[in-house]
Amino acid sequence: MDQTALPRRASNRLIHETSPYLLQHAGNPVDWYPWGDEAFARAVAEDKPVFLSVGYSACHWCHVMEHESFEDENIAALMNEHFVNIKVDREERPDVDQIYMSAVQLMTQRGGWPMSVFLTPQKEPFYGGTYWPPTSRMGMPGFRDILRKINEIWMTRRDEVATSAQSLVEAVNRMAAPQFASARLNDDVLRGALRDLLRSADRTHGGFGGAPKFPHPMDLRVLLRCWKRFGPSGSEADKTLAREALDVVTLTLDKMARGGIYDHLGGGFHRYSTDAQWLVPHFEKMLYDNALLVPAYLELGQVLRGDDSAEPWPFTIVRETLDYVLREMQQPQGGFYSTQDADSEGEEGKFFVWSEQEIDALLGEERAALFKSCYDVTTAGNWEGHNILNRPRPHEQAARVLGRDPQQLSSILAECRGTLSEARERRTKPGRDDKILVAWNGWMISALAMASQVLNEERYAAAAVRAADFLLENVRNEESQLLHSYKDGRARFAAYLDDYAALIEGLVDLYQATFDPRHLTSARELARDMHARFADDVQGGYFFTAHDHERLIARTKDAQDNATPAGNSQAATALLRLGRLCGEVQLIEQGRQTLQNLSGLMAEHPRAAGQALLALDALLGPTKEIVLIDSEQGMDLDEWLDAVHSRFVPNKLLVRRPLHTADADLPDVLRSLLTERAARDGRTTAYVCTEMTCGPPITSPQDLAIELS
Repeated sequence: MDQTALPRRASNRLIHETSPYLLQHAGNPVDWYPWGDEAFARAVAEDKPVFLSVGYSACHWCHVMEHESFEDENIAALMNEHFVNIKVDREERPDVDQIYMSAVQLMTQRGGWPMSVFLTPQKEPFYGGTYWPPTSRMGMPGFRDILRKINEIWMTRRDEVATSAQSLVEAVNRMAAPQFASARLNDDVLRGALRDLLRSADRTHGGFGGAPKFPHPMDLRVLLRCWKRFGPSGSEADKTLAREALDVVTLTLDKMARGGIYDHLGGGFHRYSTDAQWLVPHFEKMLYDNALLVPAYLELGQVLRGDDSAEPWPFTIVRETLDYVLREMQQPQGGFYSTQDADSEGEEGKFFVWSEQEIDALLGEERAALFKSCYDVTTAGNWEGHNILNRPRPHEQAARVLGRDPQQLSSILAECRGTLSEARERRTKPGRDDKILVAWNGWMISALAMASQVLNEERYAAAAVRAADFLLENVRNEESQLLHSYKDGRARFAAYLDDYAALIEGLVDLYQATFDPRHLTSARELARDMHARFADDVQGGYFFTAHDHERLIARTKDAQDNATPAGNSQAATALLRLGRLCGEVQLIEQGRQTLQNLSGLMAEHPRAAGQALLALDALLGPTKEIVLIDSEQGMDLDEWLDAVHSRFVPNKLLVRRPLHTADADLPDVLRSLLTERAARDGRTTAYVCTEMTCGPPITSPQDLAIELS
């Protein structure tokens, strides 16, 4: 029977999925399939092309295309009659997304979501694009017309389809695992990256390039390391570049924290800015953006920390961001949700923006006047008749303009934000994608663990432990291999390279926040599994998918950073750090070889290799391996840890030997650094080791701080 003649069903096959994005489409009149054998078997049996639609729950234009086209009965009838229709959540299936995004970029010279691709029943792409309106407008072809034209071509010009598909598959495979010329892994690569990043930096508004403007946290952390590496002892030219690097990082993170991209009431960062000034964001909040930005703010705070007791302003941003994450993005069992939508009640940004009348009514005349002056609130608004809260002037300058004491003004503004936050909580909140993704959780575990150390906040470490335990207990298969996603009690999809690599590094950071060796033991087990299942034994590096993964038209090798670190770069970072902590030369060598594979990319295209450059800085060192030995007299741990974490010392690794632990009883993962290390004269003792060679014992936190500086 012709399915298009059937009455509309209450739901399609997506109703059985766990992805909130797919479930959003379960009531469409489109006869959607999830990605899988059933859909392609039907396409083969009925000799129909496949329409593949890829998006994610926080994507505004994905919602627009659903409403305009996928909820339209007439368009759905065309889709159901002539195509087998597949809907994919790119966050669940990044392997599928990577492959077909490459095809779309080859066809259109651009990409983005929603991604719309037509495939043969053999999964070969032959036509694609991104968002299409239902009917032609503003120079864009209409989706209804595209459906008719593709069907006509499929029925009458099949040879052209086959030729196009074959050439695209060949091109996608060339892009899937790019090879780069080899370069020497030395300071010159970092120096070249420094120059390249400074050339592209916006010296007025911060960030890199123009609109739209993305955070680039890995690149900012590279600049901080270049400041540290080349500033103190470099040539005059190097010192000049180093000063510029610190200026760019400070400007960028300050402008972001004061801009509309930052949620001044609830904490946390939106996805990116549509303008060059960081004012108007796309309002979705992604777990990974916030996880990756926290270390950048922590490190800048360490650089800016003075000798007085005042806390540097970047630490305030870290606290507000992590408090938002713990309040709104952590599930009861410990894992972290993925995203919050941009839209609420069908309008982008509605939850976050304000009218002047609302501010006046909630705050009263005097407080409202102060708040509006500081947060850029006007009658006309700064975006589509509404006000996005932002701080155009630094606080000290705003206080001078208003004739107020800065501390007093801070207190008043904090009260105002509290009042507005309470009012905002009564609004309809944006939707939340509550699936749990391993890689994104790994980055958040690292962020929390680092914040716990730098800010001396045990609750951040406790939250990270809960997340790590949840992943290791619940997001694995029967063979204890890592899986990718978890929702509604179901762990699904084989893990990808970045899942392994990000979780390994998260566990490395978590050990240093808790000194619980089980985190390192788990990290080492994952590292061995990662190498066995993902390594490219011919060309080097790691594939994005494991050797036993579903066979697709290409097998990608993730080399270039996007919004998140590339899998190979993340793997190199994790292996180098874990290898040095555990004293395992094999892990260090695997990390070094992976970096060698990326050396040409770092040298030729450093702006695509931020995470690899962070790993290179760690490889080149100096790496400070700090060994703390408990004593019978006990130790003021906070004082010793403050000596370690108070200043910016990149590439440091910290281990601790518990009291009354014999060498024979040391955990295997720590035996290399801790064996034969003992307290001196009954006092707490530290050893600072570089490249597995340790210096003389240190018996005071003050001397340790001097050694690290």
